Amino acid sequence: MLEIKNLQVRYGTIAALHGISLKVERGSIVTLVGANGAGKSTILRAISGLVPVADGSIEYEGQPIANLAPHKIVARGLAHVPEGRMVFANLTVMENLLMGAYLRRDRAAFPKDLDYIFGIFPRLKERRKQTAGTLSGGEQQMLAIGRALMSKPKCLMLDEPSLGIAPILVRTIFEKIIEINQELGITILLVEQNANLALEISHRGYVLETGRIILEDSSEALRGNQQVRECYLGGE
Repeated sequence: MLEIKNLQVRYGTIAALHGISLKVERGSIVTLVGANGAGKSTILRAISGLVPVADGSIEYEGQPIANLAPHKIVARGLAHVPEGRMVFANLTVMENLLMGAYLRRDRAAFPKDLDYIFGIFPRLKERRKQTAGTLSGGEQQMLAIGRALMSKPKCLMLDEPSLGIAPILVRTIFEKIIEINQELGITILLVEQNANLALEISHRGYVLETGRIILEDSSEALRGNQQVRECYLGGE
């Protein structure tokens, strides 16, 4: 579904990604593992058109999308839930969700999609008239995922969904990610600091270090890899 070849991204004169190549199969959950500054978020931002690609290619469903305008990438069915959630703080929960559907023309389908989102995230239904800025971190993360789902994506990119969330809610968020993948068939590319949890729910993983992929394998194999265990899984 998504294929990246020799991706290079620079911030000014500084190279952030040094020839990244990876694949995301349709219907799978793929995770990117690595320390802060390894380039994980930059990969998602490059795919979304938020940072320019200096070299290499990005293909989505067989079509090149490198350096395409972000709204055109969303329109093709590729949604991005950014790090820090980035909800519209002054808008209500319902208004935020409807903003996710901004590019859609099938308004008749909105109620069904909202029902699904309220079904997996009941708290959003309870708080649908509340301004997003007054929600807890976990509720804002649910809203950011719900907003992305309202764009009817075929592929969903999640950047640090557990960041700043109470531990009791982290497991809930990850259960919902599995549900979205299995029930809706949405392909997921996941960036997550909690490597153990990310590898637990994903099918395949890539380990990044300073803008390069140093390991790739099935998630199960990576969880058993001694180097990965020592560096990213707390030596478990």
